[in-house]
Amino acid sequence: MIKENFSVQGMTCSACSAHVEKAVKGVKGVSSCAVSLLTNSMVVEFDENATNAKAICAAVKKGGYSASVQGETGEGEAAENAGTDEGGELSAMKKRLIASLVFMIPLFYLTMGHMLGAPLPNILSHHHSPFNYVFTQLLFTLPIVFINFGYFSRGFKAVINGAPNMDTLVAMGSGAAFIYSTALIYAIGNGGGDPMGLHFESAAMILTLITLGKFLEARAKGRTTDALSGLAKLSPQSAVILKDGAEEEIPISQLQVGDIMVIKQGAIVPADGVCVLGEASFDESALTGESVPVLKEKGSTVMCASACVSGYAQVEAKRVGSKTTLSQMIELVKSAGASKAPIARIADKVSGIFVPVVISIAIISAAAWMLAGQGFYKALSAAIAVLVISCPCALGLATPVAIMMGTGEGARHGVLFKTAAAMETLKHVKTVVMDKTGTITTGKMSVTDVVSDMGKDEFIRLAASIEQMSSHPIAKAIVEAAKGAPLYEASEFETLEGRGVSAVIEGRRCLAGNENYMNSLGIDLSAFDASALKEQGKTPIFLARENRALGFIAVADTLKEDSAKAVSAMKNLNMNVVMLTGDNERTAKAVAAQAGILEVIAGVLPDRKQEEVKRLRANGRVAFIGDGVNDAPALKEADVGIAIGSGTDIAIDSADVVLMRSNLSDAVTAIELSHAVLRNIKENLFWAFFYNAICIPLAAGAFYPLLGWQLSPMVGAAAMSLSSVSVVSNALRLRFFKPSLRDEKIIAKDSKGEDNMLFSKPTTRTVKIEGMMCTHCSGHVKKALEAIPGVTAEVSHETGEAVLTMKKDVPDAKLKAAIEDAGYKFIG
Repeated sequence: MIKENFSVQGMTCSACSAHVEKAVKGVKGVSSCAVSLLTNSMVVEFDENATNAKAICAAVKKGGYSASVQGETGEGEAAENAGTDEGGELSAMKKRLIASLVFMIPLFYLTMGHMLGAPLPNILSHHHSPFNYVFTQLLFTLPIVFINFGYFSRGFKAVINGAPNMDTLVAMGSGAAFIYSTALIYAIGNGGGDPMGLHFESAAMILTLITLGKFLEARAKGRTTDALSGLAKLSPQSAVILKDGAEEEIPISQLQVGDIMVIKQGAIVPADGVCVLGEASFDESALTGESVPVLKEKGSTVMCASACVSGYAQVEAKRVGSKTTLSQMIELVKSAGASKAPIARIADKVSGIFVPVVISIAIISAAAWMLAGQGFYKALSAAIAVLVISCPCALGLATPVAIMMGTGEGARHGVLFKTAAAMETLKHVKTVVMDKTGTITTGKMSVTDVVSDMGKDEFIRLAASIEQMSSHPIAKAIVEAAKGAPLYEASEFETLEGRGVSAVIEGRRCLAGNENYMNSLGIDLSAFDASALKEQGKTPIFLARENRALGFIAVADTLKEDSAKAVSAMKNLNMNVVMLTGDNERTAKAVAAQAGILEVIAGVLPDRKQEEVKRLRANGRVAFIGDGVNDAPALKEADVGIAIGSGTDIAIDSADVVLMRSNLSDAVTAIELSHAVLRNIKENLFWAFFYNAICIPLAAGAFYPLLGWQLSPMVGAAAMSLSSVSVVSNALRLRFFKPSLRDEKIIAKDSKGEDNMLFSKPTTRTVKIEGMMCTHCSGHVKKALEAIPGVTAEVSHETGEAVLTMKKDVPDAKLKAAIEDAGYKFIG
């Protein structure tokens, strides 16, 4: 099975999208099809051995529309094309609207002016010159029909193809009014008929008001994709690279993997890469929602579309074009916006039969008025009003506009929803299960205690030698603790998942692992009691050689700064929070207590996490938050899998929601956003159903016998025009979504795992400096200090002080080194 994105032309309402979907699903080999009226696109999953894109396009064409496979373009090109298409469509619609108004205004004056007491020359008066009066109306109406003839051509073509749509209703309503009025002219010319019984103004007003509504709707719909357009425009159109030792600017399309990109202050990074030289601070807010610049040094990962706010760096391109993080984000947002939420099924079912039902109601209402003896004029007015007031567009747009706005807002905050279904399901989640390491805690382990009957340095050296081939975070912490010491050569390395490792060192089998591992091998640990450290949430790793215990090393993983607040926020949303970890129960409970988590499931091996999630699902929908790699089975098992801290790796198959940052508070943002979007969809659906349920009977005259209420065709056209605009406008309110948790102070990690203390607001410090004699000296010190990323300085040689404004916490040692390297003395 493969998925392919198609552009679809010719759709004007939800009836059209329903017909396209039905036509494509009828193609043998197609397993699923999701059509988006909002973006005029569809995503089709099909068996490439049974069918192909050409057959799918042919099925769409047979249904009366056209489709083509979306081409692969770069971010900037896509944005430019999108902007051109949208601008061209709006411009053409605006011209049609203005031209229609030019003829509509005098027509309205001619037919309705007398009601307001407006003067009319005798030559055009229905009393003195009835034929001139009616013929002039025809002359004003004909240009409006010609200008908006698209409604007729599309509407009747849809009928021929067996898929009547909104254009059909408009064409039937205005067409009936026009034909009836034209026929009445002949009757008036032969001395019969009432000049005041014409419907020319209704035919013209319907077309003009519908065009006005479509213009307003298109403008509003364009704003729902602002976030997507904004992402697409982030990538620069050129890159500066090093070639033969010299800088050269090239088009972005020529950038290749392995090129060394030169990134200076103010530059936008054109591709994902790794810093190979220099040090700079980058603003990644457009990708991660992080408002504070992040320091990047040699070895750090740098993302495409990051803005260099200070410093200089050379970055080796690793992923270019459609492979960059930015391109993947754009693709995720587009596919999520085009996908269908389960809540949209009702609207889809109604949309499929909406137009035929409305036509039937119009015929029945006309017949009822005729049988009631009210005459053909009254019956025709009722039928026309029913046809033009009904609005399938509002039903079709109710869900997709809210989904598109929601996915766009999520992307702005570093939260990527892969499907609309994931967004809807997340709103109904009752239990949030989360891993401990890297999710609740920082994931950076460090050695805190060493207990052994050997020398401390030798013990750490032996432990690091055993663990050196393991990629586990605890192993890395132990190896880091032995940094600088020569390690023993290890052979026959073995890993027992969730228990420990073993290796042969100097001919003897050495073991490193948890207490359960040692007990399973019958190794006596009575000489080394680690219970007190376990109570503190520390993890003891025991060492043994030839089945004799040598001692243990305790390591600890600290809580993320926002974890406790995030857990509290989830509880406030009436969610049950569960920690699921492979750590021992004491360590897990100690961390859980700090985070405010009451339910802990500890000692669970990776292959059993999936079973625990399955068990919890029996009590309601479950979301699982993990790293997306080690927790892949649990993420897939959960109703919603949330991968945290994915950074550049956002194409995680097992996750339904991807968090760009490693902040648990972003999971709260995802949950809150799902609530806001579902509430917005329900409001839209209520309005769409309520509007049609009330207005169609009102137009048909159902309330006339009791209350004397009935809408004219012109009022019906105005109401129909504004109904879909109101739905889109309501969805636009999601632009004002604000997460409840925002970082006051953020701990960011560089690619080496080092902490960078960042401040949401710049802080100031004053430094005393000795040795400055003139403005040249103060300028020299200023330059040295501002070479440190995140620091700006105002230096005075007269006071011997430098006032520093800092966006991140810079150690005194770094300030001292910068000042003394410049040739001056750091006082404090």
